[in-house]
Amino acid sequence: MTKRLILIRHAKSSWDALFDDHSRTLSYRGRTSATALGNYLKKRGDCPDAIYCSDAARTIETTECIVAAMGTAPEIHLLGKMYNGSHAALWNVLRKAEGDVVALVAHNPGIAFFAEDVVEKAPDHPRFMDYPTCATLVCDFPTNDWAEAVSRSGQVVDFVVPKDL
Repeated sequence: MTKRLILIRHAKSSWDALFDDHSRTLSYRGRTSATALGNYLKKRGDCPDAIYCSDAARTIETTECIVAAMGTAPEIHLLGKMYNGSHAALWNVLRKAEGDVVALVAHNPGIAFFAEDVVEKAPDHPRFMDYPTCATLVCDFPTNDWAEAVSRSGQVVDFVVPKDL
């Protein structure tokens, strides 16, 4: 059996909360992109069993928009250690994850480094290396247990950015 990872950078945020990065919410464009992503994932049949999400306002709102568009009710885990978490912190979250299809919603630069580290071969997409807002990687791991997932073993299934939707 394989496990599927959906790796999502939060959607475009507003800069209204200039002095509190953690509290920044999504912009109109961000909510639109996250909703479009949720519709896209639903159409593909890539609805996660569980979502592990940074506890920042913009990642929570991104998750809420995606879940509402999918019309599903995955388990959602809000984790402070994912807020500006390194790629090593994201590996720790993934290796403890439960579910066959798991989504991680986090921030750059950690999520971009993590995406590069999980895939065996990077997708042929010009935006993969900078992982813009709402960028989403879908990849499969040849394992029955997330605890056994290893670097550079993920097989890319899809990579999209909002402009692709």
